[in-house]
Amino acid sequence: MSPSPLLQVAGLRASIAGKEILKGVDLTVHTGEVHAIMGPNGSGKSTLANVIAGHPAYAVTGGSVRYRGKDLLAMTPDLRAREGLFLAFQYPVEVPGVRNSQFLRSALNAGRLHRGLPELELKEFNKLLKEKMALVEMNPSFTTRSVNEGFSGGEKKRNEILQMALLEPTLALLDETDSGLDIDALRTVSAGVNALRRADNAIVIVTHYQRLLDYIVPDFVHVLVDGRLVRSGGRELALELEREGYERIRQAVESAQPAKS
Repeated sequence: MSPSPLLQVAGLRASIAGKEILKGVDLTVHTGEVHAIMGPNGSGKSTLANVIAGHPAYAVTGGSVRYRGKDLLAMTPDLRAREGLFLAFQYPVEVPGVRNSQFLRSALNAGRLHRGLPELELKEFNKLLKEKMALVEMNPSFTTRSVNEGFSGGEKKRNEILQMALLEPTLALLDETDSGLDIDALRTVSAGVNALRRADNAIVIVTHYQRLLDYIVPDFVHVLVDGRLVRSGGRELALELEREGYERIRQAVESAQPAKS
């Protein structure tokens, strides 16, 4: 008997400002797996990640999402986070006036309390934070600065993976974590993600390009075109997309659709 999925998306439809973006997405993720969602600009990749995380700007108009057997769509965004779901933003926001270390400790302890665990005292937290910062090769001075304020693009992405390392989510959604990274930062961020891969969690990576998948090797690759997952395969599918681009798949999808009368 196969284990129950960690995440099961069925027929998901979603829109923003009245425009439908997701048009019936099906996706199943089990623990221990890494999935990559690829596709051209405007295909709905970031929308899918944001809808799963509970972004209020998106309206779910059909389908279902179950997480650990529970109705994810019935949960508020903060409850989803406390239940072990994490979203690394494509464009991490700045939070002026909130010290990075304070933000991270509050987030960590909120999750611990939700799981019935005691809060980490400051000394314990600082020790853990130091270990995790070393994992992503982040300068300790960033803990005293406001969240993402004045950070470069690469520093913001490292800070996102630092959050992931501290929170140890059961399901991590990485929305174009590779965008804006030079090759050295890409390697460092990827090494941090790989260090967090475990048999009891799962990672879903949203990306345009195959290059990230040279460093974070996925178990499954899915192609999203015009709001639908149209192909799935192993890592070889990402290599095919690198060689041939998305246009061939788009044309195949369009030719398979019934002609309009």
